[in-house]
Amino acid sequence: MKPMSPIVTILCLILFFLLSFATPSPSHDSLTAYQVVEEYDFPVGILPKGVLGYELDNSTGKFSVYLNGSCTFSIDSYELKYKSTVTGVIANDKISSLSGIKVKVLFLWLSIVSVTRDDDELAFSVGIASADFPVSNFTESPTCGCGFDCVTSGEGIRKINKPLISDLLYSS
Repeated sequence: MKPMSPIVTILCLILFFLLSFATPSPSHDSLTAYQVVEEYDFPVGILPKGVLGYELDNSTGKFSVYLNGSCTFSIDSYELKYKSTVTGVIANDKISSLSGIKVKVLFLWLSIVSVTRDDDELAFSVGIASADFPVSNFTESPTCGCGFDCVTSGEGIRKINKPLISDLLYSS
């Protein structure tokens, strides 16, 4: 067998390196959307349960998160609405150019345009105003339809677990 010439060897090495850089990086391919937000220092609870998939451009931070339809739920006095696709740009401690998430303030639905983490606080901005919440409020993901006030019956059916006014009046 005749040895390869130096030029052929160099061309083979160049081709090998080009092909290895052309293959997508597996770093985010095997992670869930919840694990990816944690990599950027956000808690999993900024996403509701039931994310079907996501796309992320590692070089720009542009992302799309896909849900099984739109998702609405209440947390405390806020009503939130997620579209079936949420997009934005993610970096460590900052999500910007956000679209697909709205919050009801009084009687108006306002788009949340950015989320910023500062130590143990998350700031949710609607452009003209923002509200800060402790990161500890987002350690688990809310469920579409009932947020954190869900109970699963024996048949796997979710029910809202809020006491009725009559229960509160007669519990004393």
